[in-house]
Amino acid sequence: MNYKVTPLYEECKKLGGRFIEFGGWYLPLQFEGIVVEHSHVRQKVGIFDCSHMSEFVVEGKEGISKFSSYSCEDFLSLPVGKCRYTALVDTQGVIVDDIVGFKLDEQTLFIVGNASMREKTANLICGLDVGGEDISDELVKIDIQGPKSRDVLLSLGFDFVKDMKFWTGKECFWGKRIMIVTRAGYTGELGYEFYLSQDMGIEIWRMLTANPLVKPCGLGARDTLRTEMGFPLSGQDIMPGMTPLNASMDRFINWNHQFYGKDIILKQKEDNTYPRLMSIRTYTRQAPRHGQRLLSDGVQKGIVTSGTFGPSVGTGVGIGYLESEVAFPGTQLQVEGKDLRVEVCETPIYKNGTARVKFS
Repeated sequence: MNYKVTPLYEECKKLGGRFIEFGGWYLPLQFEGIVVEHSHVRQKVGIFDCSHMSEFVVEGKEGISKFSSYSCEDFLSLPVGKCRYTALVDTQGVIVDDIVGFKLDEQTLFIVGNASMREKTANLICGLDVGGEDISDELVKIDIQGPKSRDVLLSLGFDFVKDMKFWTGKECFWGKRIMIVTRAGYTGELGYEFYLSQDMGIEIWRMLTANPLVKPCGLGARDTLRTEMGFPLSGQDIMPGMTPLNASMDRFINWNHQFYGKDIILKQKEDNTYPRLMSIRTYTRQAPRHGQRLLSDGVQKGIVTSGTFGPSVGTGVGIGYLESEVAFPGTQLQVEGKDLRVEVCETPIYKNGTARVKFS
């Protein structure tokens, strides 16, 4: 086998994980079943081995400032403890990777990127200009997702999650050992992300999977959950050559911040004729599928970039890359060669997620 495996590979294998190749990695597609795992995340707690993701650290205000010049967000002014989702761009305003940045302290920025884009992102972050460090191989990443996730973590002694707000993070001690914890998520549900040393990761994975409220989940459920939320997948929805506007990342651009390619993106915004990613859904259980062409009056107006059955909404759901004249909610489109209509809709499609729940 020429694929990479995570430090949790043997643990996932013991739990009955069925594996597939994904971006050069051998990762669990499912354990008990995609729909079962999907529903468990929506109702209780699912955990995901996301150790294939890439992580970087940028030290010093100068380094953070230089990094921010490649980012649509100004991380230098970001308050300590806050997380931001945004895009890294090149000098032409084209997306290098979509990332989450977290201000660990005034001098330290922690960055999470996609596994498939690790080399390109590392070239940008770890080059002489920014001077960051790639720490991906040092960490295990466990995502704990679901409305009961906080309760489970508190019951296991992870008291530091008690007061965490949405899109925040911090360094936390568990006993005498330290980890990085964020509250963000890729499922639409209340959730936390643990960044751990490898030995600590195996120990905590075992603790979590022993809890009766928790099920291990694979890439299949992760895909159905994120598609119901309209969250794009790097390399599939976010394709080479796209700008943040093409990727419908408008709300994640800090227009008061100067970054490479900003003038090009502003011109694109003013023109407003650019194609963009939009959520789509069917009227039946039949799902749109990646690569299918979307037609209006027999003329192609888009293409399906992601598509699956959405267990929480009971219909097919997806993401389409659409021409501007059809990229608005309510537009009806036809899948080429299929007796299947789709409707362009607002994001998220599933609207009952618990991600933003507040605790007193």
